[in-house]
Amino acid sequence: MRILVCTDGSEQAERAIRMAGEIAASAQAAVTLFGIKETAGETEMILTALRRGQQLLEARKVPAELVTKAGDPIAEIVRRTEESSYDLVVIGALHKGRYGPFSMSAKAYKIIKLIKPPVLIVVGNPSGIKRILVCSGGRGYIESAFELIGKVAQGSGALVSLFHVMPEPPAIYSKLRKLELDSNLVLNSNSELGRNLRREKQLLDALGVQTDIRLRQGFVLDEIVREIQREPYDLVVAGSSLSTGPLRTYVLGDVTREIVNRAECSVLVARNAAAPRSLREILGEILHGFSFTAAPSVTPKQDTPISRALRDSAPILGRR
Repeated sequence: MRILVCTDGSEQAERAIRMAGEIAASAQAAVTLFGIKETAGETEMILTALRRGQQLLEARKVPAELVTKAGDPIAEIVRRTEESSYDLVVIGALHKGRYGPFSMSAKAYKIIKLIKPPVLIVVGNPSGIKRILVCSGGRGYIESAFELIGKVAQGSGALVSLFHVMPEPPAIYSKLRKLELDSNLVLNSNSELGRNLRREKQLLDALGVQTDIRLRQGFVLDEIVREIQREPYDLVVAGSSLSTGPLRTYVLGDVTREIVNRAECSVLVARNAAAPRSLREILGEILHGFSFTAAPSVTPKQDTPISRALRDSAPILGRR
């Protein structure tokens, strides 16, 4: 495993090096410390920061090479990741404002959009990785990152929470609401969500990682932000998709962008090689999720916790 850590000599960049060192020690990874000087006067500062970072990594017995370049930071980072293969790119970032589309620095957004490897944005002053929240889309969107997540959690002994938000059904289906929030029922069901969560959990279980499932109903972003604020997570994992345009960039969706903006902890932006879904596909999925309002017929092969709840509610609905 290879990790690229980008530094501009700032205090936040040094914090990013420390966190990268913890991950590298857990995953037995090699690290490249990449210093980029935009002006000639920054040469000595960058070299000093690189040497200090190398000492921090050596203290964790993590091998590190030092590389310096002069020029535009974003262009040099993109070029470096195209010339050499990395499994993870780590950057330090500061919040510019509390909320809004530009509360994270523009450089951080551009790096996330333009480079191929997953990006870890180190925010604040992390002291370790003991709690990890994985925002699962329920459709295997970020399974490519599970090997990395597993290695990090395995080495640090972190608890991983697989978190998924479902649309809230109409109030008339109170039994359905309760059943959908039962993680054991969903995990053991034959639904697409159940199969994907089960596969993700099995990937982590195979590495000996402690895992739990957390299900919520409501608006996705609201529930994720509420969860982040409720529990002391050290790392949040969200996804991005490859764009369908002529230039190869990654789409930082509204939910992922707001997680990056609002999280007070570090955020790992994972990659999904598939193109983002169209609006028609998203609407189709939503409508399919509420198709039970048409009183579907249930055969033995379709007998699920949700269908049983609907069947039990039928006499009540009939009297209305």
